[in-house]
Amino acid sequence: MNTHDKILAAALKVLEEEGGAQFSTRAVCAIAQVSAPTLYHHFGNADGLLSAAVVEAFRQFLESKNAAVVSTIPETALRQGWDDYVSFAATRPRLYAAMMGRLLEGAQIEAAEQAYKKLVQNIQEIAAEGQLALSVEAAADLAWASANAASLLHVTAQIRKAPPPRQSVVDLIREGTIQTILVRGQKDFLE
Repeated sequence: MNTHDKILAAALKVLEEEGGAQFSTRAVCAIAQVSAPTLYHHFGNADGLLSAAVVEAFRQFLESKNAAVVSTIPETALRQGWDDYVSFAATRPRLYAAMMGRLLEGAQIEAAEQAYKKLVQNIQEIAAEGQLALSVEAAADLAWASANAASLLHVTAQIRKAPPPRQSVVDLIREGTIQTILVRGQKDFLE
């Protein structure tokens, strides 16, 4: 592993263990076993390193989504994608929080945009089957928002030093979203 990659891996480790608020170049240098000037040579400053680490985290997230076996049934694929998203946040809550923090600050991250496009494509496949009760845009927004809400339950549980959310609660969020998105779900809701 070259020096650049070693520093980046150390930055991801610090983000996973400490989160974005506690991110320090001193900790990164200690883990990577490099001097501060070496770190600054490769990343410019602490913010440059933090940005690069978040971009790398999104790249890893997208890579895992691209490698996942996905159902050919669009509704099942939507559930799988939703579960994968929430699972990432559940297993790496501090890193997930740092990633979302960068997006909320206005960062444009290609891998994040590609992940969202995968969601929209899946919603479009549901629409092509005539099973979408909402517009593609509204359904994608709802799926995205609900996955982030469920993910934040994991982040806040860690902050509060509480047990993770019950799986039944996470499942209710997912299924409520899917039932709202699907024509069949709308009929079930109205009956």
